[in-house]
Amino acid sequence: MSSEQKVDQGWDTPSHEDIPKITEMHVAALETSNDDAVWVVADMHHVMIRTIGRKSGKEHKIALPYWVDPDGVRVVVASYAGFPTHPSWYINLRDSEANPEVYVRVQNGEFWSAPDVLAEGAERDRLWDLLIADRAWYADYQAKTERTIPLVRLPETRSA
Repeated sequence: MSSEQKVDQGWDTPSHEDIPKITEMHVAALETSNDDAVWVVADMHHVMIRTIGRKSGKEHKIALPYWVDPDGVRVVVASYAGFPTHPSWYINLRDSEANPEVYVRVQNGEFWSAPDVLAEGAERDRLWDLLIADRAWYADYQAKTERTIPLVRLPETRSA
């Protein structure tokens, strides 16, 4: 499986200031097209996740690359490019009261997921080691921050 998902970083990591702008443009493209040009960026397949703000109650959408774990479940990484704080989407997902299930759009499909947040522990560490074998830059992001970068598994809970 690793060779199928191995990606070498051929781009510069965007700045913390640029990430929200890039994400907004990417979400808009994902909502209007099923073309590979918007769903497969930098050789990585992407998902669009819709969360509910834990404080605002407002809907938020995020575009993220995913990696598939050995069980065939999509995994997204709350790296925020190694920024010292967790990204907002992750904090919203971590709050299971506001987001017991999240809507996930994939190329040519959609589903609801009860996210499995892996912030620490043996399973997170096992998947992290497999992930960085395919996507080494995440280890660089981890080295930039004191926080442990969480992983979020997105099992397909039910049809959308």
